[in-house]
Amino acid sequence: MMRSLWTGASGMTSQMLQIDNIANNLANVNTTGFKRERIEFKSLIYETMRRADLDPVNMTGRPVNLQVGHGVRPAAISRIFQQGPLQRTDNHTDIAIEGDGWFRVRSNFGEYFFTRDGSFKLMPMEDGTLILSTSAGFPVMTVDDDEIAIPAEIPARDIVVDDFGNFFYTTPMGDFVELGFQLGIYQFSNPQGLEAVGGNNFLETIASGPALSEAEGETNRLSRIIQGYLEMSNVQIAQEMVDLIVSQRAFDLNSRAITTSDEMLQTAINLRR
Repeated sequence: MMRSLWTGASGMTSQMLQIDNIANNLANVNTTGFKRERIEFKSLIYETMRRADLDPVNMTGRPVNLQVGHGVRPAAISRIFQQGPLQRTDNHTDIAIEGDGWFRVRSNFGEYFFTRDGSFKLMPMEDGTLILSTSAGFPVMTVDDDEIAIPAEIPARDIVVDDFGNFFYTTPMGDFVELGFQLGIYQFSNPQGLEAVGGNNFLETIASGPALSEAEGETNRLSRIIQGYLEMSNVQIAQEMVDLIVSQRAFDLNSRAITTSDEMLQTAINLRR
């Protein structure tokens, strides 16, 4: 009887974590570049009360095992790296990626992060140049790991970024002049292995593998750069609400299993009176 108490408790704990994850998905429904997260569960160890023992000669024995499980545990939280919808902003420093690529940015401590959030800004420097950076002030890196420095005399509305991430500006005559910068776009063999560090940023790990540069031909499929758009969250509210209802019902049923086990134990105790 005690087994059912701990089994029900493991189910309640797991469903609480599931609800936490759903709440995080719903909270980030409007977060630029956010990827929906999903919890993966695994069953706990099984207690073998009687093993299968089949004698094929005499056609006797048991063809199946008698096993009882001990509940469930969360195994991992994976991200669904499905393309999010593109939203038009008409902001010349907003850049979206259509494909599997990632922007590369440098933090204030010299670390390199990767992000799908293309809501970039022009940050003024002491020499008058404007550095393309994230909202947190992290410079966006080029294919050569340099900062993208825009001369101060070029207004943001004249900046043009083509499908490959090359930067241009338009003259008053309507001509395009190349600035000599190309966005560094990278892919990973296992994006599930990236470590989320907050602020829409991810850190490369051993599990993710090294960053593969699209410009150097290290990937089979190139991403497309779209200026004036942002990739929104790929969270589907309807799906999250359905998952929330299922998790709530599962939590209630696991608590009911604990209550029922407690009542049965109480009945067994009263038999001795």
